[in-house]
Amino acid sequence: MPRMTNHDDQNLQEGLNSLGNEKMSRRDFLRRGSILATGMGALMAAMSPLRQLQGAFDPEEFVQKHYKEMTPEEMDKVLRRIERKVAERFDVKATVRDIKPMDGVEYVYALNLSKCNGSRKCVHACVNENNQSRSPEIQYITVLKMPQGTMDMDKGEILYDPPKVPEEGYYYMPVQCQQCANPPCVKVCPVHATWQEPDGITVIDYDWCIGCRYCEAACPYWARKFNFAEPRIPKERINPDMSYLSNRPRSKGVMEKCTYCLHRTREGRYPACLEACPTGARIFGNVLDPNSQISFVLRNKRTFVLKEEVGTIPRFFYYFDE
Repeated sequence: MPRMTNHDDQNLQEGLNSLGNEKMSRRDFLRRGSILATGMGALMAAMSPLRQLQGAFDPEEFVQKHYKEMTPEEMDKVLRRIERKVAERFDVKATVRDIKPMDGVEYVYALNLSKCNGSRKCVHACVNENNQSRSPEIQYITVLKMPQGTMDMDKGEILYDPPKVPEEGYYYMPVQCQQCANPPCVKVCPVHATWQEPDGITVIDYDWCIGCRYCEAACPYWARKFNFAEPRIPKERINPDMSYLSNRPRSKGVMEKCTYCLHRTREGRYPACLEACPTGARIFGNVLDPNSQISFVLRNKRTFVLKEEVGTIPRFFYYFDE
């Protein structure tokens, strides 16, 4: 194994000493990385055999700035790098974009529980649209089979592709990311890899996620999913229309979640789960537009949110027909 020279070791140690005893985030480390450049170069060379065991190590990805700090030019370079990686990994030509939120838009979802028939077509449409792993399969939407007469989701049974729905005596409650206005998942992330966008969508920068799973533990809706294994997606199932903050392929050891299909919705389209719903149970739109269908539902239906008592303030509402 290559060894660090005394000179390299001295440069690295001087760089570390210059940081003092203050607590340092990955962002701070990268900002000050120029101090450590010489010593780190030797350290990376020494780690070469370990990299061969653990898979390819991309130094460009490691020193990549936080999403919010990248210039348009830097972001474009990152997007092209991701496209190359997709081509290498899946032999698919993809287009990866950074789609920004629109001004004057706050997305809200509503679901008519009287209409949902438990078909789980929304689940599979979501998986297909968002390039989720098929083996093991990761699903953002959990459909609960609920006994009639209760809205306590803890009494529900998770539904897995039943042979026949609906069943008498039950109704069905799909649960996914609630895009909370007060998201506990954001507060607990130690590296600021997740945050809430101006249009209300909580996102994850997969390149900054360290896989600590604090956000998964903090979410009361089971909405965060962790890649315990390397995600596997057949080439023919890849959706090549990708966005940096939504459906680009993920890697082992990072979190992911529903983003209201922001690569679609920020361009005026509906989420894939809504388009796949066979009963028209799903309503989605801009709550800041008083003429939108979602605004009509919130004004005229008796809506409720899940686990209101925990103070997350969901942007996902449920209601029954009167």
